[in-house]
Order: sequence, then structure tokens, then C-alpha cells
Amino acid sequence: MDSDALHYFVDLAAGNGLTLSSEQRAALQTSLVILKRNYKFSRVLFWGRILGIKCDYFIAQGVGEDEMNHKKTLYSLNCMDWHLLPPATDSMIADVDFAAQGRFTGDPSHEYEHTERQTQGAGDETKEEEVTVKVNEESRLATTVFNIDKDASVVPRRAFIKTPSGKVQTNPSFGGLHPTEAGKLRNYLHFREPVNLKTKSILEMADLNPAVDFLDPLSEDIPKGSWSLQSERGGTVCVLRSLLWQGLTFFHVPQTPQHGYIYMGDGLTNLDLPFML
Repeated sequence: MDSDALHYFVDLAAGNGLTLSSEQRAALQTSLVILKRNYKFSRVLFWGRILGIKCDYFIAQGVGEDEMNHKKTLYSLNCMDWHLLPPATDSMIADVDFAAQGRFTGDPSHEYEHTERQTQGAGDETKEEEVTVKVNEESRLATTVFNIDKDASVVPRRAFIKTPSGKVQTNPSFGGLHPTEAGKLRNYLHFREPVNLKTKSILEMADLNPAVDFLDPLSEDIPKGSWSLQSERGGTVCVLRSLLWQGLTFFHVPQTPQHGYIYMGDGLTNLDLPFML
């Protein structure tokens, strides 16, 4: 969510009862400009807010020359002072999945600890060992933002292009989806390294434009029905909501380049999704 469009999009996302106060919005408008200058980002996006018991985490992302791969995530507890989150490594993700349970506390230094007995070896050499994993909330925050982006970061088709050198950049000629295109889930793409695209046959790839069709469409997500696509405000705005990460809302104004997404929620996946479909 570009800071320039912050007010507009936060108001549209307020359907789940979560919004930002006028003080928080004013602080973000100022601090994100400073953040962009200090870190020399090409753009700074307000990503959203993860609710904690003591405090909430406000999340921003700064991007560099490659919009998809040159990205850093920062968090703040007061919308003014920002702290860089570490990259979510495979080992960090595994530790968080094992140890972190329940709601976020709102304390980045809070330590989660989980112990369980695991069986090691096979046959006569089988033995049980007690395994304890500790992980702090800052690592959990980094992992959660990474997972939400992996599952639910969305862009309209043609909003970004892949250059011959492999860099992903905004498409200067993107003027927005046509209203008929905007009503179809296949015209919205996951803004992450593709997964399904790599499994397509040469015949399926023949009709694709590699400069534009380098991302996975939401229409191929499993399970089907994990996205809600609606036209709102008299048909002037298309709104996508994730049912997997409730609180993730994406917007696109057809026939304009304006689009973005914001997350406002507790940072927990919707475990009831299979029963909702």
C-alpha cells in the first residue's frame, strides 16, 4: 500500500472493524517518507497491522530496483520508530511453526518455548528424545509477514513486467484492467516467485508473454474458493479478500493504475477455511 493512497485504502479495508486513528495515519505519512530517505528505497509501502495483546505491530516494506526481490520489511510499535525485520530463513520458519502458538503478545523480545518427545532412529535403535525449541516474537513476526506475502500478496495482470535482465519492475504503460477483466480472478496474480507456472507444459507456455505472464494467477489456488472477489462503491472498485488470511484486502480501481493490498488482523491463518468452502 503506497503511503500516498493510505487514507483511501485504509477506509476501504475498515469492513473488518479495524482501522487507523487520525494520529496513526498522520504519523505514518511522515515517518514513511523519512524511512524511504534513510534506507534509500525507491518506494515504501504500508503493509498493514498485526494485532498483539499488549501492542500492535505496524508493518512497512521498502523496495529497491527489483520490486519483487529487493524488498525489506520493517515494523513499528508507534508508527514513528522503525526496526528492520530479519529475513525469514527455512530454519526460522521451522522453529516458529514448532514453537509459536496463540496470539502475538506485542513484545518483540517475548520468547516462545515448546518441548515435545520425538522418536529417533529405527528398529532396535529406536529411542525417545526430548526436543525443546525457543524462538522470539520478532522472528515469528518476520515469518508471518513472509507467509502472508507468499500466500496472499496480489497484483493485477500487467501491472508489473519482467525485464530481459530478469528484474521485476512497475509497468509504466499499465492503465488498469478493463472492467470486464477486473471481474475475473485469473487477472489477479501472486506477487511472489511462481510455483504453478513451473509445472506448465511447453504447449501451455506457448500462448504466454514472458514479460507479463511470469506470475501465478489466483484462479489456480488450491483450495478453490479461498478468495472473495467483489465490486464495491457502485462498481468503481474491485475488492479481493483472502479467506485463508482473514484481514488481507486487495483493491484495484479499473481503468486506472491504482491498486494495493493491506493486512489488518491477528496474524493467524484461518483453520476453518476447509469447512467454509
